[in-house]
Amino acid sequence: MPNEMTADLHTHTNCSDGTDTPQQLLAKAKVAGLTTLGLTDHDTAAGWDEAALNVPAGMRILPGAEFSTKHPAPDGTLVSVHLLGYLFDRNNAEIVAEWERMSSERSNRGTRIVENLIDADYPITLDRVREIAGRTNIGRPHIARALVEAGSVDSVGEAFDGLLNDEGAHYVALQSLSLENGIRMIDAAGGVPIIAHPRARAASSLLTEEVLESLTKHGLKGIEVRHPDHDDAARTELTGIAIDLGLIQTGSSDYHGENKVLQLGQERTPDDVVEQIVALGCTAPFTKQ
Repeated sequence: MPNEMTADLHTHTNCSDGTDTPQQLLAKAKVAGLTTLGLTDHDTAAGWDEAALNVPAGMRILPGAEFSTKHPAPDGTLVSVHLLGYLFDRNNAEIVAEWERMSSERSNRGTRIVENLIDADYPITLDRVREIAGRTNIGRPHIARALVEAGSVDSVGEAFDGLLNDEGAHYVALQSLSLENGIRMIDAAGGVPIIAHPRARAASSLLTEEVLESLTKHGLKGIEVRHPDHDDAARTELTGIAIDLGLIQTGSSDYHGENKVLQLGQERTPDDVVEQIVALGCTAPFTKQ
C-alpha cells in the first residue's frame, strides 16, 4: 500500500562513524520490521559489499553515502551541509577522487582534534582513539567515546555539545567540496542527491526555499523531512517547500549504533517514495541472492 512506511534511508556502520558492522546493522533492521534500508556511511562505499552479501530475506538495501559538503552563507561563511546520495556508480572517477581526498582530510583532522585535547590536558590518547575508530578514520564520535571512557564527559552528546562543538576551541574544520558540486557529482554518477536534515545545526538558517530551489538546477532531487533533529514546525515547513519545488520527501533515523541515542527505524520513508528513488538511480538495490 502506498502509505506504508517500512524504509529507513539514513544509517551508518563502523565503516564510518557507526558502531555496528554492515551485517549487524542489517540484522537489526530486520528485527525492527524494516523492508528497505539506506546504507549511507560518510564519504565511503566501504560497507556495500558486506551488506550485499548479508541482505536478510524480504529486505532490500539502497546503497548510498553521506557526502560532506559546504555552502556559503550570505556573509560568505562556509556552512557544513550533509548530502545523501543513493544508487550511484561508486566507481565514478570524480567520486573516487573526492573520497580519497576526504579520507586523507578526515584522518588528519581527527588526529589534530585529539592532539588539541591532549594539549589541553584531557586524559585521552591517540592510540586509544584509533582503537575505538577501528576500521575507519578517526571521527568525532570516536573521540567523544574516548572522552566518556576517560571520565571527561558523561555522554557522547555532551562531548558534541561542548568540547567537540563546531565553534569549540579544539575543533578542526574539514575542507569539503561545495554543495553544488556534490549534487552535480552524484547526479552525474547516476545517483539521487537528497539533502540530509536541512533543519539541523548550522545549515538550518542557510537552506531557505530560495536556496533549495537554486540547487534543483544542479540536480537536487529531495530533502530529508522526517529526522530526529526536526521538530513539528520544521517538518511542516519542509513539507511545504518540498511540495512547492517538487522534491522527494524522505524520513530517516540517522542511526549510528552506540554513538548516538537514536533507534533504528524511528523515522521512516513511505514505500512509494522509495520506489521513486529506485526509479531514478542507476544502481539496483541489493536483495537476497
